[in-house]
Amino acid sequence: MERISDMLNADIELIQSLGITITIITGQALLIWIIWSLFKVLAGKIENAGKDKIKPLTIRKFKLLTSKQIIHVIIFTLRIIKYAITLLQLYITFPIIFSFFPATQKYASSLFGYILSPLKKIFFSVVDYIPNLFTMIIIVIIARYVLRAMKFFAGKIDRGKLVIKGFYPDWAYPTYKLLQVFFLAFTVAVIYPYLPGSESRVFQGVSVFIGIILSLGSTNAIGNLVAGFVITYMRPFKIGDRVKIKEITGFVVEKNLTVVRLKTHKNEYVTFPNIMIMGSNIINYNTSSDEDEDGLIIYAEVTFGYATPWQTVHDVLISAAYATDHVQKKPNPFVLQTKLDDFYACYQINCYTKDVDKVPLIYTLLYKNIQDGFREAGIDMTSAHYRVISK
Repeated sequence: MERISDMLNADIELIQSLGITITIITGQALLIWIIWSLFKVLAGKIENAGKDKIKPLTIRKFKLLTSKQIIHVIIFTLRIIKYAITLLQLYITFPIIFSFFPATQKYASSLFGYILSPLKKIFFSVVDYIPNLFTMIIIVIIARYVLRAMKFFAGKIDRGKLVIKGFYPDWAYPTYKLLQVFFLAFTVAVIYPYLPGSESRVFQGVSVFIGIILSLGSTNAIGNLVAGFVITYMRPFKIGDRVKIKEITGFVVEKNLTVVRLKTHKNEYVTFPNIMIMGSNIINYNTSSDEDEDGLIIYAEVTFGYATPWQTVHDVLISAAYATDHVQKKPNPFVLQTKLDDFYACYQINCYTKDVDKVPLIYTLLYKNIQDGFREAGIDMTSAHYRVISK
């Protein structure tokens, strides 16, 4: 009788387990159907409403993704999430079902262990890592406020509200950038030991590999950066100055830590890497037009035969200089005789101007006045050239 009773109880438990299993499977199937339906409705709404509400992804006027492509990415992501949730449900369902049957209970424990063991390990690792995490947060907060303070003082110096003797305002932001790089590097070095896995050989190997790649791939970039800092502290020119670099004359329109750009009088933009500028001669025409200077000297040369009195040539050239717009009356224009050749003398008219941005126009006006002056004086500007031919 007891055996029959045990068999009946076993059958009842089996029937109950089967009933619970069918209920769980039905519930999970219903839940999966609901989830898939919700994702389908959500994807439909995104596809219909997204055409008007989702804007293209652009970076500096360069279109990375169109609205249609962004919608496809969102729908694809939702589909992956849907499949991931479904697989997770199925993975949880099987151990629960196996746990109701004595023959499969060990498999249930194993399947649950595959999930619970990593989660347990991750949980305790996170708990153990909390002190290091708080230390890193404090270091980052301190670094953030130190960088803010550095930027604040750099802005004050740049705007002239804070004056430090011997420190020029245009040094403020480059110095801030330099200090920012060193401070960030110092912060990373301080945080490094607190990073998870920092003591592992894999982490250290990856760090060394990244360092080698950066050092090999950025040799020219680092050289330009160093040259940019050197040029900044040399102060050979500033934005707006008219300079001459490698036979190119123009106005400095951009100066950063990697390149310098000039805009010529023909509206051409010429770019020089800073490392190239370091090895070039630089002529700055604006430095001679400062308030404490007489101005930039512009000059023109003419030649006349010895039959033409030099006093007359001097008078005409000086009168032409005085008649030229944008030429200063003080200091006075002057003439230099630069050459006494076999058949003619060379005269050079020199005059001062502070309108450096108008130099091509000033030369044009000066040349016109010189021609008009000698024409009015009845002097032919053509100089004789002689050639001896031997036979």
